[in-house]
Amino acid sequence: MNPLQQEILALKRERNALILAHYYQSMDIQEIADFVGDSFDLARRAKEAQAQVIVFCGVRFMAQSAKVLNPDKTVLLPAPDAGCPMADMIGAEDVGRLRDMYPGAALVCYINSSTAVKAASDICCTSSSALRIVSSLPNRRILFIPDQNLGAYTASRLPDKEIILYDGYCPSHHRVTEEDVLAARRAHPGAPVLAHPECRPAVLAHADYVGSTSGILEQAGKGESAEYLIGTETGIVERLRRTVPGKLFYPVTHRLFCPNMKKTRLADVRYALAENVHEIRLDPLEMEGARRSLMRMIAAG
Repeated sequence: MNPLQQEILALKRERNALILAHYYQSMDIQEIADFVGDSFDLARRAKEAQAQVIVFCGVRFMAQSAKVLNPDKTVLLPAPDAGCPMADMIGAEDVGRLRDMYPGAALVCYINSSTAVKAASDICCTSSSALRIVSSLPNRRILFIPDQNLGAYTASRLPDKEIILYDGYCPSHHRVTEEDVLAARRAHPGAPVLAHPECRPAVLAHADYVGSTSGILEQAGKGESAEYLIGTETGIVERLRRTVPGKLFYPVTHRLFCPNMKKTRLADVRYALAENVHEIRLDPLEMEGARRSLMRMIAAG
């Protein structure tokens, strides 16, 4: 580890802090984290946290979820401008209009959303739990917000449910096209395509495996193929190249890049820990409602 990483680890011990990092973070950030995971893993780790300070190396909605699950702890977001365009595509007032339009429908909210939207929803989900959570609900009619692509994939697997989609999406995954996948297959014939369900349905139609970030990592690690095409953020390709020797990994397209996930730098983590800055503060009533939605998600497994 370099001197700055070592300084961060010393500060972490001094402050009794826990560092959480998403798989899309740069590798130097992942190396100092106590735990690296996808949205579901990180939400669970945040809930189980014993440390008094949680440093969240990710984007704002993730740090907000950690605070919601740990209201009495200090949650720091080292890159305070690291947002999520998908989360910004819907607000609590939009949820209210949807409820009026579809009375009696259960409202399932993807974790990539604000605290206010979570508070107005019935239950949260992640890409790894969406199928399980939607199928477990007694309601036939489901409002799925805000990701139309994850919602469409869920609907394709659960034909007995009427799933109403919202017009939101992850810009990074949504920009991948069917032609990108076909071109990648031509460049690497025989390589299985592992894709995230935030991609468009036309892209997922060409995938050999569709799953969450953790699912893609597991599939690539245990699969028998010598090379894989990865249809999610390019940070996963970097992690796989480092952690799974002997196999080759290629991004479906180099445009699969999340600029917000790459905003966190080691210097930001050090500054947040040393100066106790960029603390997440939320409205207590919104936190209470969001906690119910997140706890229902965690309880569903």
